[in-house]
Amino acid sequence: MRNIALALCILGASTVSAQFKVNANLPSNFEVNDAYLFGYDGSKDILLGKGSIKGTDLKISVPKAYKGMLRLVLFPSNNSIQMASENKDITLSINKVENKAIKDVSFSDEVNKYFEFSQNGQKKKEVIYPALLQIKEYYTPSDTFYSALEKEILALSSAEASSNNYPFINYYNETSSKYVNNPNYKSIPLQEYINFFNNSGSYLETSSLLKPALISYLNAAGKDNVNTDIEKLLKAVNIETPRGQTILSELIDIFDTYEMHDLKDKYFKEAKDLKCTINDRLAGTIKSIDDVKIGSTFANADLYNTYNTKAKSIYDVKADHKVIVFWSSTCSHCTSELPRFIEKYPTMKTKKIEIIGLSLDADLKSYADMASKFPWINASEAKGWYSDYAKKYNIHATPTYFILDSSNKIVAKPNHLNEVFDYFSLK
Repeated sequence: MRNIALALCILGASTVSAQFKVNANLPSNFEVNDAYLFGYDGSKDILLGKGSIKGTDLKISVPKAYKGMLRLVLFPSNNSIQMASENKDITLSINKVENKAIKDVSFSDEVNKYFEFSQNGQKKKEVIYPALLQIKEYYTPSDTFYSALEKEILALSSAEASSNNYPFINYYNETSSKYVNNPNYKSIPLQEYINFFNNSGSYLETSSLLKPALISYLNAAGKDNVNTDIEKLLKAVNIETPRGQTILSELIDIFDTYEMHDLKDKYFKEAKDLKCTINDRLAGTIKSIDDVKIGSTFANADLYNTYNTKAKSIYDVKADHKVIVFWSSTCSHCTSELPRFIEKYPTMKTKKIEIIGLSLDADLKSYADMASKFPWINASEAKGWYSDYAKKYNIHATPTYFILDSSNKIVAKPNHLNEVFDYFSLK
């Protein structure tokens, strides 16, 4: 018995320490300075590994077992590549890049070859396969076309059978086709959604499909009964459990993103009032909202690629008030609103008001082309929505405004530029 117990312990330890590698071949003319591999916890990123780059070879070692969707992010180009993990080595090649954008990627590992086939061939399996079976009945084995039909039917049927070797991909395809990409998702009974959320295994969190499936549930519930149906869902998944807390966290994020303030405030309070131990996912959501509420101290951040300042951080900028604006050159509202600051900026300076623009641009040139036209402080990490600015300050959209006092306390969160002008009585 002792030997069996020891063997089980060794087996358990080897499972926990299981690892896999991602190997990528890069074009010789494609600049990659940093590479990060992210997994998912619901809709939130989990950093699984950092890349080691030698010439055109990129390698990332993942020190823990993981089955789910992955995203490889490459800097400074801010390209990202989606792939699936069955906790096995992944091998890929970037074949074509145009204007710093990746246009073609091929996988040589069996997992992602099958994943690509299953994604691209979904309609083929659903529509063509049964049609080929019917067509086959009109031919005899002696016909030349018969053997070609059999070959194609065999290829499709064997691919279907091989999905048993890829449990996560199987789960992903079934979940995506039923609860996310299904044009008839509103016809699915709400109780069926609830059973799905309640009974799914850990793949639900790592699939990246939890948030879109929740949005499908909310849309299927409709405006009239949404409060009742949210309560039914949360009661079923039990918000004192890790699954329930992750779903509660996702719902709060959805309500925050879509400016459903009453629902966000209600369930944010419910989350904060929990007396049980809360998981990291919900704790992160609570902190991200608490940190940017009116009355909180706006966290400091380093300033990179700056214009119109020698300050190294937000706190280095001294003013009676600071207007923090998150923007991007690709945001149409930003390009129409921000130039209106130019006329008001001299008056703001006389009132000791400073503007600090934090750009969420992914491309330094695009950022520079716009920031160089403005007289106030601007900074950018050139990481797009992967920027620490977006994560630290819970930014869901641009432009987003904060007004700080001289001690960096948040005193207002204007929804629009005119509300900034109104706050300072700028006519």
